[in-house]
Amino acid sequence: MEKGKTERVSPHASASHRASDSALIIFAKAPIAGQVKTRLCPPLTPDEAASLHGSFVLDVLERSKTAIAKHRLPLERYLACAPSARHVFFQILEERHGVKLLDQVGEDLGARMTRAFSTIFSSGYKNALLVGTDVPSLPLDTYRDALALLADHDLVLGPACDGGYYLIGLKRPAPELFAHIPWSTGRVFELTRLKADGLGFKTGLLPVQRDIDTIDDLLALIEEAGKAVSFLSPRTTGALRLIEDRLRSRLPEAQGRASPGSRVNPP
Repeated sequence: MEKGKTERVSPHASASHRASDSALIIFAKAPIAGQVKTRLCPPLTPDEAASLHGSFVLDVLERSKTAIAKHRLPLERYLACAPSARHVFFQILEERHGVKLLDQVGEDLGARMTRAFSTIFSSGYKNALLVGTDVPSLPLDTYRDALALLADHDLVLGPACDGGYYLIGLKRPAPELFAHIPWSTGRVFELTRLKADGLGFKTGLLPVQRDIDTIDDLLALIEEAGKAVSFLSPRTTGALRLIEDRLRSRLPEAQGRASPGSRVNPP
């Protein structure tokens, strides 16, 4: 465990209190300007990027709750927090959204995911799904489909367009899957599959989704928000429209890259 870090687990994680044998771990950072969505800055300001990120976190919380209720999924939700579960942002989410809080602990993303899975499985859960917060319109069926795949697979992955993955599901700790991976590169998914094959894991795959990491990803999301049918929350849709208006002056080339359905076009 990192020096100065205290892993926080709700007392309700004990086996005697659990209402389910499956857990959903949501990895999230607090919306601190200059520490989140930095690849969008510029053209976004650090404050705009942080605000958008905060909306994404809320989207995942809201949509996962809806999915669990809609499909009656046996999932208990945990929010794995950085820099700390003690941050006021996470304290408010715990109270308002009924999630249990964990600290993210580890030197890199792989170590933090390893620790999160270890904590969940040591609490007695039989299945665990882990998602990030970079796909704000993740289909509600994703959680149901991931659990269904996990019933007869050792590993479930949701590949991302950028070569990473947006979801990983396991039945037991597998620290080997997270060791020596070049995180934030286009080889994360490929190398994870190779490691899984080497371990003899049977792997199930979900549909490819787009993470929102770069300006091209953001413009694609703005296009989605402009469609008649969008699965984005009104909060995120409003934030994207505000950002879109600002990008018209900061990023003129966006006008030519947007589709006819987007609002990014000359006045």
